Amino acid sequence: MPPRIPAPQGLRSLTLCLRPAPVAAPSFTPLVQAAKLSTKEKKRLMKQDPYGWAQAQQRKNANLKRREELEKERKAGWGDPVHGIVTPFVESFDTAGQQPVAGEGSASDEPHPLPTSPHIINNFLTKEELEQAIEHARRVTQPLVGEENTTSDPELETHELKEHEEKHAKALVALQRITDLKNASAKDRKHANIRRCIETFGRHVTDEKLENPAPPPARGVVPQPRPIRAGPDTGSSEVQIAILTSKIRALALALEGPKGHRDKNNKRSLRRLCHKRQKLLKYLERKERGSGRWQHLVETLGLTPATYKEQISL
Repeated sequence: MPPRIPAPQGLRSLTLCLRPAPVAAPSFTPLVQAAKLSTKEKKRLMKQDPYGWAQAQQRKNANLKRREELEKERKAGWGDPVHGIVTPFVESFDTAGQQPVAGEGSASDEPHPLPTSPHIINNFLTKEELEQAIEHARRVTQPLVGEENTTSDPELETHELKEHEEKHAKALVALQRITDLKNASAKDRKHANIRRCIETFGRHVTDEKLENPAPPPARGVVPQPRPIRAGPDTGSSEVQIAILTSKIRALALALEGPKGHRDKNNKRSLRRLCHKRQKLLKYLERKERGSGRWQHLVETLGLTPATYKEQISL
């Protein structure tokens, strides 16, 4: 039989391409390269030098501790998007500035002083107006005595004066109960807090009280004197932000109650108030950053970057 010549099985293994094979580019890297050491190998090598190993661990622990401290400071400075950092002025919103000390009788909170506004009373009145009205009413209702009275009867005059004093004392007690903000409703406290915000952050007050209320002028710009603002100032951004902060605190404390998670309507209202305050804060930061007004507002209300930066989701 003739000898068999082995041939490739099938035509797939045959190539008919006549182009030359590509030549790889020359490599300029050294032929001997140091392989990356694993963590296990690093530890083994470091344990061969105990002193160096201890120093490395000490540096690592110090670095981790410092990172934890910085993270805590960053979180504390960032604050809460709703409350920010609670300050004594914000705490005084709960009583409309009628309670001088907070935390009395509580084992968890330490007593600390709060700013008060004793001149503000209920029904949009002040103590001076109430005292003037009481004095006017006492003089008008006081009975005539002596020569002014047509019938001079000493006993009758004494009885009328005594009766008038008793009625006047009862009227004083009634007026005190009516005008006391401790007996007021939440709506009355809201109006009192609005008056307090106007008196604290209104530009007719801060322009005279603060050292540098306006931001520094640009280079080469000569500041022009402005007319004195008349009060009460209710339209400036800082007053609106303070009023929104008082409303946000009252609404947030109500939602933090036992059944607050069911109140979807007030939760939506709280979100809208926070977003409105965020817009005003961004505008005020752009216009007044570096001024005394901005610093006074941020420090008094405890506003942090969380209240006006990034997205607020409740």
